[in-house]
Amino acid sequence: MSEAINSKEIIYELKAIKENLEFIKTHMVDIDSILTEEDYFSLQEYRKEKDSDRLTSREDLKRELEM
Repeated sequence: MSEAINSKEIIYELKAIKENLEFIKTHMVDIDSILTEEDYFSLQEYRKEKDSDRLTSREDLKRELEM
């Protein structure tokens, strides 16, 4: 005969799963916030260009491309 289902044990296990899930959600890293080494260097290059006023504004670019 199959084992009888113990509802108290099931409830206990479900609570444990819920607690584990809450812990995971709290400590999960947002993948979009991780920079690769290439991203990091690109960001550094952008900041240098921005600080030295070597960037082209959107409006200037549109004029150059005659848009």
